[in-house]
Amino acid sequence: MSSLSMFVIFMTLSSSFTVSVIAHLTLCSEPFFLVSLKKNFTNCKKLVTLEAEFAWKITGAHQVEIFFGKRLYADMGWLAWGVNPGKMPQMVGTRAIIGIKYSNGSTFIGTYYITRDTKMGCKLQPKNFNEIAQNEVEFHNMSMEYITELDYITIRARVILPPAAYNITMLNHVWQIGYGAEGTEPKQHPTFLQNVDSTETIDLRTGRSRQAGKRIYYMRSVHGILSIVGWGTFLPFGVIIARYFKYPLETFRYCRFRIHVSCQIAGYIIGTLGWILGLYLGNLSKFYVFETHRLYSIFIFAFTTLQMLALRLRPRKEDDYRKYWNMYHHFLGYALLAVISINIFNGIGILKPDMTWRKAYMGILLAFAAIVTVLEIYTWAKFKSNAKTATSIQDGTAAIPLAIPQPRP
Repeated sequence: MSSLSMFVIFMTLSSSFTVSVIAHLTLCSEPFFLVSLKKNFTNCKKLVTLEAEFAWKITGAHQVEIFFGKRLYADMGWLAWGVNPGKMPQMVGTRAIIGIKYSNGSTFIGTYYITRDTKMGCKLQPKNFNEIAQNEVEFHNMSMEYITELDYITIRARVILPPAAYNITMLNHVWQIGYGAEGTEPKQHPTFLQNVDSTETIDLRTGRSRQAGKRIYYMRSVHGILSIVGWGTFLPFGVIIARYFKYPLETFRYCRFRIHVSCQIAGYIIGTLGWILGLYLGNLSKFYVFETHRLYSIFIFAFTTLQMLALRLRPRKEDDYRKYWNMYHHFLGYALLAVISINIFNGIGILKPDMTWRKAYMGILLAFAAIVTVLEIYTWAKFKSNAKTATSIQDGTAAIPLAIPQPRP
């Protein structure tokens, strides 16, 4: 093989390797990658929450330049990026750089120290990290910029990391956004779970990262699935069976009741498991409480439990107050279905997963709506037909089949 051929093969393999490496590292969107490339950043990735993107380059043994961007969707707001010296990435203890965009178009950028008091709602003001301790993180050449082609607000800085507390191969970094500020004081950011989960440990040399609390994230997903399947699927289906299957299953009325009870029991057990898991997740959240979701959940569990007691405590058919109990039982059941739907949408809004969750639950509701519509029409038609037949019999106008005489034995 000629030298020229070997050279071509070598260059082709080298180019392929280079492209594959770049593709591996280019986890961010293409527009952000191109902008960061123009600014001489060698690494780029899309962060796991808030649709934020992050670029960086290592410029020394303990020195790195960072470039962080996010679309704010508002005339006023702030974005932050910082590092945490703790064992786990978290908000408390973070040394952050925060850029504020005011409604008049002006900007401010400064360094801030996030404490427990900050998470409890106390004022947050710029802080010189040397006042905290010696050999602290240093932010230099800080700047804030609006990137027109991205519609992004970005912050950029050169960061010097003390080797005693930070390691660029296992760096705990935190990011955040908010939509209010008074002077140089950023106001509390939203308390959606995406905001709470905006932390990870990253290896700046390889770009690989590990998000904290993956177990909790999966538990939230399980909580949501159990709630949708239990409260949001089995319970409504049991109600449909009880209300509309009188005529389709009129020859199997005992079977209809058993299917209704089975659906209610299955929904209650599955939903209760999701509710217990939700209580556990709520106890893990020390700084954020979703009051509306919690109150709805308590209401659903309490009154669904009361409904389930009907299996043993419902009045007998011959009791005079049975019809009043039926009215209460039906009204409470329908009210629970409405609250369950509202709370499931509220929980999806808190969790903010991809749109698949919302679409899937809306598909379930639309399927139930279609079934109810068909059965409502069928039930009314059957009811009218039976009523007409009963009226004809009372008036003596109903067709009576002729009796065919049977031969005597």
